[in-house]
Amino acid sequence: MKAIIVRAFGGPEVLRLEEAPDPRPGPGEVLVSVKAVGVNPVEAYLRSGSYPRRPDLPFTPGTDAAGLVSAVGSGVAVLKPGQRVYVYGAKAGVYAQKAVAEVSRVFPLPDTLSFEQGAAVGVPFGTAHRALFHHGKAKKGQTVLIHGASGGVGTAAVQLARAAGLTVIGTAGGPEGVAFVKALGADQALDHRTAGYLSGLAPDLIVEMLANVNLPEDLRVCALRGRIVIVGSRGEVTIDPRAAMTKDITIQGMTLWNMPDEDRALVHADLGRGFESGALAPVIGRSFPLAEAAKAHEAVMSPGARGKIVLIP
Repeated sequence: MKAIIVRAFGGPEVLRLEEAPDPRPGPGEVLVSVKAVGVNPVEAYLRSGSYPRRPDLPFTPGTDAAGLVSAVGSGVAVLKPGQRVYVYGAKAGVYAQKAVAEVSRVFPLPDTLSFEQGAAVGVPFGTAHRALFHHGKAKKGQTVLIHGASGGVGTAAVQLARAAGLTVIGTAGGPEGVAFVKALGADQALDHRTAGYLSGLAPDLIVEMLANVNLPEDLRVCALRGRIVIVGSRGEVTIDPRAAMTKDITIQGMTLWNMPDEDRALVHADLGRGFESGALAPVIGRSFPLAEAAKAHEAVMSPGARGKIVLIP
């Protein structure tokens, strides 16, 4: 099979398409013929070697994929060959034509979603769901501010928050980004390039995608006893702790790596119901051939995201 192999940490150019052995499923595992792969910012950090958790070299990147079950290992009864599925986390990375994953990380792909949309579920929707409801304790009638609402996690968070009955404020860059977020269903869309764009807000919950830039201002506008959930950051930031103390604000960081298996099953069951009903639908921004993974990494780290970036093997 063809797969992207990283043999040295570095820029996007280290993503090389190579021949690799076909994987085989062991007990409790599923072999998936990959039709689409989701590209996430964390994969760019891992590729560069700048992420705290460094993979051993060489490695194949990727966590999110969708495709068809090719074969199942012994003990697997819930999935069958030919079934449409999406994957969150495989034994090796999913930037490949085939991938093997534990059955607990393979989920039926609803007929309402394409393979490209299925590849946009795992990290984006899992992160958004956990940020909003597990860490953020979001409840119907509250107001949530979603930074970077036009990106993969942001578009998922807007949809999930709207479906849960929250008032949604989303931020994006420029008039086109604002229009995009508004079209997603946000009650209010703001241009983060405009000075004072958060003036007058007092959200109960803030989902923060770029804490090194926004956290001090988040603390200023967050409501009394509000919550800030940090999903992303690209560096250090200086804050005044008294800004959190005076309003009893809770600041939490999160990563999907820490989600227990039992929580993952509940999250994806809830997501499945949303996809089946039509309340949730991943938004695809751009797609690239697998051989152009380097271009996809450049795109995922560039400003102005409009939905999810995917690779097509």
